Amino acid sequence: MTHWIGETFTSDAGWNHLEDLVDIGDRMAGSEGEREGAELTRDALESAGARNARLDEFDIQGWTRGDSEIRAGGDSLSCIALPRSPAGTAAGELVDLGYGLPEDFEDADVEGDVVMVATNVPSHYDRFVHRREKYYHAVEAGAAGFVFKNHVEGCLPPTGSVGTEDDPIGDVPAVGVSKEVGARLARRYDGEEVAVEVEADAHDATSQNVHAELGPDTDEEVLVTSHVDAHDIAEGAADNGAGTAMVVEMAKALAAREDDLDTKVHFVAYGAEEVGLVGSGYDAEKRDFESVKAVLNNDGVVRGRTLSVYTHGFDALEEAASEVGDAFGHPMTTIPEQGPHSDHWPYVQWGVPGVHLMSETGDEGRGWGHTYADTLDKIEVRDLREQAILLTELAVAVADETFEVAPKDPAEIATALEAEDKAEGMKIIGDWPYDE
Repeated sequence: MTHWIGETFTSDAGWNHLEDLVDIGDRMAGSEGEREGAELTRDALESAGARNARLDEFDIQGWTRGDSEIRAGGDSLSCIALPRSPAGTAAGELVDLGYGLPEDFEDADVEGDVVMVATNVPSHYDRFVHRREKYYHAVEAGAAGFVFKNHVEGCLPPTGSVGTEDDPIGDVPAVGVSKEVGARLARRYDGEEVAVEVEADAHDATSQNVHAELGPDTDEEVLVTSHVDAHDIAEGAADNGAGTAMVVEMAKALAAREDDLDTKVHFVAYGAEEVGLVGSGYDAEKRDFESVKAVLNNDGVVRGRTLSVYTHGFDALEEAASEVGDAFGHPMTTIPEQGPHSDHWPYVQWGVPGVHLMSETGDEGRGWGHTYADTLDKIEVRDLREQAILLTELAVAVADETFEVAPKDPAEIATALEAEDKAEGMKIIGDWPYDE
């Protein structure tokens, strides 16, 4: 029966939930807004037909943004603090390190300086260098302050965390500046004295994961996941309201196809992803990995029409995604590489089969993500509905009793990270979980 396709393509369940999430405002990890988003997601999953919808609370280190400023010459330049930045003032000579690649830090003496780096990497570079890696290079090199310059035009300072609760970041204030402010700093003040001032507050807080299930009550389960939290400066429509809306829409579609499920589907919308995958890490620590058939993680879907799927070398999952795309004549790009920066990773790093579901935007980096411009008007309801059809079909295929995907030895994941030149950065920022 294919009636579910028509119902999904005309459904408002996911879109209405997305509107509810963005209308909350601040969904920063540990905030009241994040809690409200989790409660709305629990209720939406229950309304979609999932059973046992509930919240699972856990403690986190909260972080609240205050005012920030860069003072240079006679200028007071606009900036925003990066989450988990310590409060304080750093003064020193401004050093524009361009992209802030590892080799850029090797070739420069930045001790006591304020380092500025871009949010992107050059097109010819062989890997993405994460914000936290650039920050930790600056800290290790003895920098006094860190300035993260957006590569996207529009007067949009970027945000994004620079540390974790378990890995204190010392006393190096970190801020994001727009491409335009960064250009002004580089033009007028490179090599000149500047001061970076950050007001912020770290405190005890509580976050929560949202859970619900569909399908038979099997010991084995397929995890369909997203994250509820978003950075406090924007609506968090694409990152990751759309991913959580997708989970709700998939729940509604899978409820209509519950008889097609051979394996339990367990929906999890995590909290505190944006501050170091805290919610998924908490869940993974409690979970029996042998019971997880696969993780289908929605983080970055709906930003564009073409789905992209990081498959982490799990050939069976790559084949399943390709078959779904071919069956519907809809583009779905598969990427066999490791992707250690979203909520599938606390499972995949230990060999649990999983994919990171995203979509192509035509732009490098996060685009509007992690800026004030991550708003609902950037999202198309058509893309949400089309992708919900594809991903529902993928979930059914993975849950089928004939579908087999073998877990990997963690050593194989570690070897792949080394081969893809991602291990060094993970080690620098404290995300390398394997024994040396």
